Amino acid sequence: MSYSNFAAFYDKLQSDVDYAARANVLLNLFKKYDRLPTLLLDMACGTGGFSEQFLKSGIDVIGVDPSPEMLSVAQEKLYINGNLPLLLCQSAAALDLYGTVDGAICCLDSINHITDEKELLESFKRISLFLEEGRLFIFDVNTEYKHKEVLSGNTYEAEADDVICIWNNSLCDKNGVVEITLEFYNKTPTEKDFICSEQFSERAYSDKSLTKMLKKAGLEVLARLGEAGEDEPKETEQRIIYVTRKI
Repeated sequence: MSYSNFAAFYDKLQSDVDYAARANVLLNLFKKYDRLPTLLLDMACGTGGFSEQFLKSGIDVIGVDPSPEMLSVAQEKLYINGNLPLLLCQSAAALDLYGTVDGAICCLDSINHITDEKELLESFKRISLFLEEGRLFIFDVNTEYKHKEVLSGNTYEAEADDVICIWNNSLCDKNGVVEITLEFYNKTPTEKDFICSEQFSERAYSDKSLTKMLKKAGLEVLARLGEAGEDEPKETEQRIIYVTRKI
């Protein structure tokens, strides 16, 4: 998934995401289960929303994403604000850094976009490879509940000042996969003019599957938390945070 078309509209349509608050949750988890990193890997960094917040906290960041279009937006945003993070165009499964990091994150259900189990296992292994021993990898995932009860077969609409996004979800299949089509329209007073579309898939993994893959990658699960990062997940939790440590 490249998000080639979505990149132009991503920040406008994600304006309700409070990156500062979400980053603060992650910072508190780093402090609770280890310590604040000095060099952070922001895997699937997208347009740099989380990278920006960690940079503001005085943490050096390596932002990695498979989409050159998303990285282009991230570069413009971060460089304008005076930050100079290293940005790399790579998939998680092909991650290749120049050295190790002492912390890693992967946010906003980017893990779910990796629908092949072998690719996800390799992604965990590559992240683990470049993570210092004893340091944390924190990520979140959409839950099986969300895929089956919230996304499956439903259509949603989001809009910004000048664009409308129609989010169409297929029925969730037996493997927890939902096929997603995004349609973008110019927002006008009288009609919607089609701009472009984007297609991708998301897969919900069971806790058992994730834990097994993480173990094979040399990562132990320290905590599974609800989206607020404080309590154990509820049965109806839509997003779970995993706190893992390299063994």
